[in-house]
Amino acid sequence: MFTVTVTAMALSQAVAAPHDTVVIQGLDKVTARVTTIEAPVGQTFRLGTLEIIARHCEKRPPEEMPESTAFLDIWEIREGEPAVSLFRGWMFASSPALSVLEHPVYDVWVVDCKGKIGAGDQPQASEEAQ
Repeated sequence: MFTVTVTAMALSQAVAAPHDTVVIQGLDKVTARVTTIEAPVGQTFRLGTLEIIARHCEKRPPEEMPESTAFLDIWEIREGEPAVSLFRGWMFASSPALSVLEHPVYDVWVVDCKGKIGAGDQPQASEEAQ
């Protein structure tokens, strides 16, 4: 009986859902200016000399412990020089120091994910359940 209950509880936990927009903040350490950027997943955007692309962004449902996670590629682009890869990996909104971009001028961190992919399909799924 105990095994069945634990298994049912494990299966009922929701997984993080993919979203189509990442919300990132960047700090320019020289000017102390914080910039908030909302960018579509898969599109490149700039923050000073940094070029950033979010490959994936997902967010846990409201009933779970809050967490937004994004997989980012970050390069430094300077005129007349080849691009330098600075960061490639997952960033976590709840723990920005866990996986961080190390750069002398910029700090970059994930704030949120928006625009749940497949959100328009939700009503159809609940209609089928009836």
